[in-house]
Amino acid sequence: MILDKENINFMVNHRLEKARDTITEVKSIITMNSWCFVADRLYYACYYAVTALLIKNGHLAYKHNEVFAILRKYFVQEGILSKEYYKLYQALFEIKQKDDCCEVIVLKEEDIIPLIQPAENFIAEIEKLINDN
Repeated sequence: MILDKENINFMVNHRLEKARDTITEVKSIITMNSWCFVADRLYYACYYAVTALLIKNGHLAYKHNEVFAILRKYFVQEGILSKEYYKLYQALFEIKQKDDCCEVIVLKEEDIIPLIQPAENFIAEIEKLINDN
């Protein structure tokens, strides 16, 4: 699929807005003490930001593993995005996968709360990369 500049900008802005909205959602749902749900929303907030970065740079991915592969190849291995952020993104995905696959996963507040600020920082870094490009 080939996108013109207007559509690319629309898609990038839409994805970034979804990332920001989802982080805001996280802050409101933590009161529910549903930590798997909070982790899921954290992952998707990061996912929306990452897909915005990929689209901005001419990469389209349709599966989560494709998103990871492109992010690793063009941004982490090139030193554009830190390995620490990539590891955070992977960790959030692994939690989401375990929950989606009906594995018995018990998450507690102390498992998830420390991930919120790093996820926000990750999204801010992705936005910075998009805006600097």
